Amino acid sequence: MSCPICNADTVLTYRPFCSRRCADTDLARWMNGAYAVPSEREDDLDVPDDEAPPTH
Repeated sequence: MSCPICNADTVLTYRPFCSRRCADTDLARWMNGAYAVPSEREDDLDVPDDEAPPTH
């Protein structure tokens, strides 16, 4: 198995990464929004404010 960040061989301690550096890089990408899990929920769709249903 290779590291998803740099393609080096993985190390058991940091698996699926090869090092702490690559693990931290992956975490930073999640926290900065570079990765996102798509949602199909209706309330998650981007709707312009003028078309949004009123909130009570």
